[in-house]
Amino acid sequence: MNYIHTSNVVISMKKFIVFLCMLVMPLNVWAYSDEVILGGKTIGIDIKSDGIMIIGFYKVDGKYPKSDLKEGDYIIKIGNSTVNTIAELTEAIENNMNDKNEVLITYLRNNKESRTTLELIKANDMFKTGLYVKDSITGIGTLTFIDPESRIYGALGHEIIEGNTSKIIEVKTGTIFKNSITDIIESRDGTPGSKNAKFYYGKNYGDITKNTKYGIYGRYDDNFENGKLIEVADSSEVKIGPAKIYTVLSNEEIEEFEINIIKINENSDIKNITFEIADEKLLKETGGIVQGMSGSPIVQNGKLIGAVTHVITDNVKMGYGLFITTMLEESEK
Repeated sequence: MNYIHTSNVVISMKKFIVFLCMLVMPLNVWAYSDEVILGGKTIGIDIKSDGIMIIGFYKVDGKYPKSDLKEGDYIIKIGNSTVNTIAELTEAIENNMNDKNEVLITYLRNNKESRTTLELIKANDMFKTGLYVKDSITGIGTLTFIDPESRIYGALGHEIIEGNTSKIIEVKTGTIFKNSITDIIESRDGTPGSKNAKFYYGKNYGDITKNTKYGIYGRYDDNFENGKLIEVADSSEVKIGPAKIYTVLSNEEIEEFEINIIKINENSDIKNITFEIADEKLLKETGGIVQGMSGSPIVQNGKLIGAVTHVITDNVKMGYGLFITTMLEESEK
């Protein structure tokens, strides 16, 4: 079956405990809280990438400019000038072009730094690069938990990727912020729907420090004193049978919906929980799982067991979830 992430990302311009023992003393033990603040709140997400991602190429005057660059590379320097935004990139190219109409580019590919020259081609009295680039990404997702002691939060349960290249966005800076759900585009088999939201950029909840395959993480700086504390379940406590998810379908109201867990896979890296929606209200309003639900907490027997991460596109009433212990462990790295 096909599946996709259930965050709704709109592009804007990118365990086990390990013991190394002396006698029986563990060297590294996870120390996350036994209780966390239950999420379910929809959050706006804004990430500025670490460098400028190349997402494609276009022909200038009938040909592609010469270089060794590929989709997914991050441009970090033009000549000796560090660049982090498209405005900085444009200015640096203008200031560093040589007599051969070339610029020296330093770029990252798979975290390895390399250099190449990029040919600039003049067309319509302008020098053009032939590059499509992005320096940021904006979208929505769902908050999963906040650790009340460290104030570290986790959300989404999966990585944010750039849609054209399918490459993970390397975070330079980022924020999560207030939004309000305005309407839902319903899911249909083969075509997952999505949440649409109004963004309140001036109301930040916290920063984003990590974008990993297990979610996004950072420090939650807004008020959560009235948040509901919930006990964390170990993966061994998760059972086939009824459970609940918490998510927002309208404005900022967190609602509780019934699901059935039909399969548990402790050996999978990310698809630990397979579930189906059992709540008629949720099905009536959304048609199934929609993009923007990523990170919605999954609760069973009064304990937080995981987070919604993917919708199965062939049957949008079904989806996957990630164990909460994986997210908590990732938050401490």
